[in-house]
Amino acid sequence: MFVLGLPFLALLVASVDSHPGLLGPKNVSQKDAEFERTYVDEVNSELVNIYTFNHTVTRNRTEGVRVSVNVLNKQKGAPLLFVVRQKEAVVSFQVPLILRGLFQRKYLYQKVERTLCQPPTKNESEVQFFYVDVSTLSPVNTTYQLQVSRMDNFMLRTGEYFSFNTTAAQPQYFKYEFPEGVDSVIVKVTSNKAFPCSVISIQDVLRKDFPSNSFYVVVVVKTEDQACGGSLPFYPFGEDEPVDQGHRQKTLSVLVSRAVTSEAYVGGMLFCLGIFLSFYLLTILLACWENWRQRKKTLLVTMDRACPESGHPRVLADSFPGSSPYEGYNYGSFENCSGSTEGLVDSMDTGDLSCSYQGHDQFKRRLPFGQMRQLCIAMDRSLDPVGTRPRLDSMSSVEEDDYDTLTDIESDKNVIRTKQYLYVADLARKDKRILRKKYQIYFWNIATIAVFYALPVVQLVITYQTVVNVTGNQDICYYNFLCAHPLGNLSAFNNILSNLGYILLGLLFLLIILQREINHNRALLRNDLYALECGIPKHFGLFYAMGTALMMEGLLSACYHVCPNYTNFQFDTSFMYMIAGLCMLKLYQKRHPDINASAYSAYACLAIVIFFSVVGVVFGKGNMAFWIVFSVIHIIATLLLSIQLYYMGRWKLDSGVGRRILHVLYTDCIRQCSGPLYTDRMVLLVMGNIINWSLAAYGLIMRPNDFASYLLAIGICNLLLYFAFYIIMKLRSGERIKLIPLLCIICTSVVWGFALFFFFQGLSTWQKTPAESREHNRDCILLDFFDDHDIWHFLSSIAMFGSFLVLLTLDDDLDTVQRDKIYVF
Repeated sequence: MFVLGLPFLALLVASVDSHPGLLGPKNVSQKDAEFERTYVDEVNSELVNIYTFNHTVTRNRTEGVRVSVNVLNKQKGAPLLFVVRQKEAVVSFQVPLILRGLFQRKYLYQKVERTLCQPPTKNESEVQFFYVDVSTLSPVNTTYQLQVSRMDNFMLRTGEYFSFNTTAAQPQYFKYEFPEGVDSVIVKVTSNKAFPCSVISIQDVLRKDFPSNSFYVVVVVKTEDQACGGSLPFYPFGEDEPVDQGHRQKTLSVLVSRAVTSEAYVGGMLFCLGIFLSFYLLTILLACWENWRQRKKTLLVTMDRACPESGHPRVLADSFPGSSPYEGYNYGSFENCSGSTEGLVDSMDTGDLSCSYQGHDQFKRRLPFGQMRQLCIAMDRSLDPVGTRPRLDSMSSVEEDDYDTLTDIESDKNVIRTKQYLYVADLARKDKRILRKKYQIYFWNIATIAVFYALPVVQLVITYQTVVNVTGNQDICYYNFLCAHPLGNLSAFNNILSNLGYILLGLLFLLIILQREINHNRALLRNDLYALECGIPKHFGLFYAMGTALMMEGLLSACYHVCPNYTNFQFDTSFMYMIAGLCMLKLYQKRHPDINASAYSAYACLAIVIFFSVVGVVFGKGNMAFWIVFSVIHIIATLLLSIQLYYMGRWKLDSGVGRRILHVLYTDCIRQCSGPLYTDRMVLLVMGNIINWSLAAYGLIMRPNDFASYLLAIGICNLLLYFAFYIIMKLRSGERIKLIPLLCIICTSVVWGFALFFFFQGLSTWQKTPAESREHNRDCILLDFFDDHDIWHFLSSIAMFGSFLVLLTLDDDLDTVQRDKIYVF
């Protein structure tokens, strides 16, 4: 076999001799080199230069070595290849170095630097060698500079700033080893200028005994600034030539500091729990005080002298704060009533009464309190006639449609709801059990929505967090990195913990509503006059829905802050829309219990709002067509809702609506110039249309990037407008605001002001690039654990809870006023 192979071997040798340089250079120049010395040499395809370096490695000391290369010849041909051979690794790179950018742009770098990490040793000290080989395929000589130096600042120290320069071809490497007893640190890299764009990477030190209790900090400048929100440089697309970026260099500083201790985590959790559990304690104290006050009031009433005519206890006008009969009777008032008090308990059953209703008398204001005549009501405490009344206590199945399908009831509705002056008794005619079931659906529907909405959200954000932990890509989620404290697999535990207030205060509100409902049901069971025929009708379904929505807002906000980005933002705002909508519905329900929207239609409208929110976030950015369509829908919906509210639902959207509109315009504006029949409602609706049309115009012109917040602003503006109108009309109608709701209004307004201040600090924003978002990051400001946005969570949860209490207690002054004397507005 050896003899047979000889002809082939001879042929191979002859081929190599006929093509010199094909398999490698003929000359190899090897020299001993020194650190901190600059070597200027030449190399070509016939020559390879090898530099030998040796240095002493100590077991307990880590040093870095920096290799700097600069090619002095600006040639477009074959580059120089540098190979660094170490004991356990080989590093190679070419010069000039060509890096790729967006659209495969080429960027050329003549000067390149690399950092070498020394291999570990088990001995006390060891002399190690490494070699730098320089070669090229260029037939002409190429001049280069080579310098190898030791890095004095390769090891980062806790609490010490270190500044350095870096470029795209000269990345910087640093190593940090955890001190004894420290298992978590914060790496902070800063620069005085935003551009050129740079990337920071934290990399584990790979060893056999991993983890190695240390890590590398790698800093490199990107070839382009687009990732940091900058513009692309000019590039000649017609030529496939690399661009020399010149002096694209950035100065940065790095600081490694200790992370917060476990005591800070415990302190933050105790602080959060302490704040919100104090509301439970305060609620208990107020409940005890209110219970004592009611018992004292009951005792005083029982000691009141009896009416001289009947021998029964009498109720004076002072017992009905803010109420007095009118000089002229309107619909729902009693005139010359005879018989038992059955009519007072049930103003709708007139079979046992000889009461005349005068529904179209001229409206007259109440007399001042000093001129009120005494109202003496003979109250027969016998429960027999009340207990046999089917409307209150019958267990037969009664549906709302049974009433609405009757022709006479429809006619009665048109007569009542189109009166110029309405009272709550006019719009509280439906069976209480029917309305109770109707408004309970609000709670059960939102509870169902919450379950089906929250489960996939939780699963999605867990997936996001897993991806962040596995890949290490910190650009996926927009945290406030200067105050993001991890716990377990969560990257920003403090932002999640601060949402606990929504859940705890939402639960507290549900408990308050439950207690109120229990007290109200007990009053109904004992046929209490005030509970049956006085005050705003008590329906608690919407309140339960509001409390549930507040708890879900806390849960979904926490889910959003697991990994905040633009795809998750809808989770944080969905139940904000619901809260705003439910609050408006509750305000309207107070004096319009019979004609308030059903749960199905209300949630259907809110679903449409959330649908537009998702579409706007995904497609609305800079899309003129979307904004035109949305603005048109916004204006049309505003007009339709205005008509619905103005006519109390007594209008129809059919083929004849245009003819009726023209007829109204002709009779009221052309034939005779008459003012609106319902002036107060008209003022509210005109102001509402002005605000909504202005918001629609703003969206169409400015086209804000954060469509979800813009949509939420529309809901909040309408809620504030309606609430202000309600307060003004309440005071204008001679009613008063009691001490507790007044304190709630004042305190809630102050808390909302501070909350909005912290909200607009803007610690991060997914409307920009991750690098630009980090420019907004700020340090913790509370207990070295919570940032501005956490304080927003604290204050906004308290403000929402206070707002709910305002809605709950706002009309407590009417609890002793008959419903036929409470204005509707």
